[in-house]
Amino acid sequence: MSEFTNVTITREANVYFNGNVTSRAVTFADGTTKTLGIMMPGDYTFGTAKAELMEILAGALTYRLVDTTEWLSVKGGESFNVPANSSFDLKITELVDYCCTYLD
Repeated sequence: MSEFTNVTITREANVYFNGNVTSRAVTFADGTTKTLGIMMPGDYTFGTAKAELMEILAGALTYRLVDTTEWLSVKGGESFNVPANSSFDLKITELVDYCCTYLD
C-alpha cells in the first residue's frame, strides 16, 4: 500500500541518534499505528515493546535480532519482523526509507 487514507499524522518528528533516524506516527481510525521514516547510514540499536513489521521501501540494511548472531540483508521492497519486548541491531548501508507497523 503506497497511500493511506483517513489517518491522523503526528506533526512532530521522532528523532533518534542525533537526527540520523527520524519518523512520524500515522494513526488509523481503528487505533493502529505505523511510523514512516528515514534512516541515514550508520549502526543503530532499537528496543521495542510491541512486535513490529519493518517494511523497507527503499535503500539497504542488515539487521540482527536480539540473542542471535546472524546478520540478515534487506533491501527496498522487502521486510522483516521483530518480536515484542526485544531489541534489534541495524547496519544501514545506504539511506533507508521505511514503514514500521506495530503489531498486537
